[in-house]
Amino acid sequence: MVHAVEIDVAGRRLRLETGRVAKQADGAVLATYGDTVVLATAVASETVRPGIDFLPLTVDYQEKAYAAGKIPGGYFKREGRPSEKEVLTSRLIDRPMRPLFPEGYYFETQVIASVLSADQTGSSDVVGITAASAALTLSDIPFGGPVAGVRIGRVNGQFVVNPDLETLEANDLHLVVAGTGDAVMMVEGGGNEMPESVMIDAIEVAHAEIKKIVAKILELQAMAGRTKRAVAAEKIDPDLTNAVRQLVAGPIREAILIPNKTARQERLTQILEEAVEKLKTDDPDRSRHIKLVFHSLEYTEVRNMILERGVRADGRGPTDIRTVTCEVGVLPRTHGSALFTRGETQSLAVVTLGTTEDEQRIDALEGEYYRTFMLHYNFPPFSVGEARPLRSPGRREVGHGALAERALRPVIPSKESFPYTLRLVSDILESNGSSSMATVCGGTLALMDAGVPIKEPVAGIAMGLIKEGQRVMVLSDILGLEDHLGDMDFKVTGTRHGVTALQMDIKIAGITPKLMRQALEQAREGRLYILERMAEALPKARPSLSPFAPRIFTLKIKQDKIRDVIGPGGKMIRSIIAECGVKINVEDTGDISIAAVDEASAKKAIEMITRLTQEVEVGKIYLGTVRKIMDFGAFVEVLPGTDGLVHISQLAHHRVKSVSDEVKEGDQIMVKVLEIDKQGKIRLSRKEAMAAPSAAAPKEPGTG
Repeated sequence: MVHAVEIDVAGRRLRLETGRVAKQADGAVLATYGDTVVLATAVASETVRPGIDFLPLTVDYQEKAYAAGKIPGGYFKREGRPSEKEVLTSRLIDRPMRPLFPEGYYFETQVIASVLSADQTGSSDVVGITAASAALTLSDIPFGGPVAGVRIGRVNGQFVVNPDLETLEANDLHLVVAGTGDAVMMVEGGGNEMPESVMIDAIEVAHAEIKKIVAKILELQAMAGRTKRAVAAEKIDPDLTNAVRQLVAGPIREAILIPNKTARQERLTQILEEAVEKLKTDDPDRSRHIKLVFHSLEYTEVRNMILERGVRADGRGPTDIRTVTCEVGVLPRTHGSALFTRGETQSLAVVTLGTTEDEQRIDALEGEYYRTFMLHYNFPPFSVGEARPLRSPGRREVGHGALAERALRPVIPSKESFPYTLRLVSDILESNGSSSMATVCGGTLALMDAGVPIKEPVAGIAMGLIKEGQRVMVLSDILGLEDHLGDMDFKVTGTRHGVTALQMDIKIAGITPKLMRQALEQAREGRLYILERMAEALPKARPSLSPFAPRIFTLKIKQDKIRDVIGPGGKMIRSIIAECGVKINVEDTGDISIAAVDEASAKKAIEMITRLTQEVEVGKIYLGTVRKIMDFGAFVEVLPGTDGLVHISQLAHHRVKSVSDEVKEGDQIMVKVLEIDKQGKIRLSRKEAMAAPSAAAPKEPGTG
């Protein structure tokens, strides 16, 4: 039986339907918003794999090419590996839902959101969040949702819910917000140096819409929801719990105060191994139970130390920032480089300047576009002291890179003012929390070291939260341990003037606006402190580019002159490239960019193009070449590809009997432009050119 609910969201109808398709899944919802259709399914295994002590949740968002009436490119002509957008949207769906599964739920669970139809509004990601949550809510899978997602923009100071792609272009704010009916669970997005207060207001507007959608999902659950599975908390022998506590509680308190991450982790591992060795029996579950009790004690001790004493694992207070050091120009042959270190987190950021040939073409459901700024984040295993195989970037690397790119994009100069393609790579050399924020800081310094005229320096900081009842502590510049054992990971980036990006994930039932304001204000103070340390290393962009970077010069010609620059079959442009040793890109608009390793080569190419595209002006004198002799006069090429006629009466001051008596083909003569008629025919005079005072000393061949 088909059941459905509908609600208006930002002037478009959102329909959530179940019972028509994918009926063998544990939960399935077909979500329609405008002409965008997303099918979300949820399935969980019936048994738990032995030894599992974590939530094995997999969330996949996939876009079908047919959704936009396209056939996939490539040899196989079918969807292949996930695109960057699919990876990022999978994370968007996963992050607000993962904290809402109960403790002790270890069943393999898979959520798939498939875009079946796309209407070019770009709303499939937020519809995917809502649909996936609805599928879980209707299923028998234990889930503390539902969750809904909306996008918030701002145009002319007014918030817009779920703006389409065209409206987004005019936005100075772009947020995706997901939450339950009670609290916000996730925020992802950025703004153009946006005040913190505006961010809070936008999140509150989004949550008001989320509550309405959540109410509709609950209405659908009342119609067609299945009874939830019972999840029994794993029973651990109380005597074993007491024995572990007596054995390890004291050593854990001492170990978590070790400032060095590696030394601290080694000591904690040693304490755990000693406890397992001393308390284990032949029971196969006993060692696992010892580990569960140990990690529960570690969780409690770290949080109590912060809440009761205001002391963190590395000895800092709640608002203290770790020691920051900045170095620039660390790699001699790169175009720009920086080494940013904050505590035990270190990013090596390197900028490479390229040409239009290096732009990345993106073929998305919403259409094709090009990226001229790319940020790639790498997280090698040695950065955390591990030995594991190197693989292609995973979801974490893609997500962190996208966040850092979003943070820097508002300050990147326009293509018109700085016609380079920019690639920024961040290699994490050490990691103990906030490596994506270190990427933002290191990336800013590398861009300035490369001479990129960014609008303002950008810094980033990760905020944390410890909350037990009424006891609350907001932490600045969190460690990996505080991220793992805390209740919030709130990353904020910005300039001195405002926020450029933020990403918030909550592990508890939510966060109040008051706490969010406190976290944002604390983040602003920390960000300003880090910006000061960065300015000590390099206060502004270098005045010139690296000698190893290409020089790009631009000029504009009339569109009807493009064919003159290209030449028959591209002959002319190839000859310029070969002679000057440059790269040339000609746009349909008449914009031409010339990239060269030195300025002289570029200027030579510019001069050649200028000559090809010059237009003859009436009254000017040119040094031309006789191309053809006729009985009535001579045709003279005054500019490349541009001929005019010197009538026999205009060849000399005396009467000319025969044209060949005065000039021969190949001769160079001075001529003056008398007239250009409506058909574009040019009338020239050698006689008047010889009479003109400037005839004897023209400025330059081919110019007036």
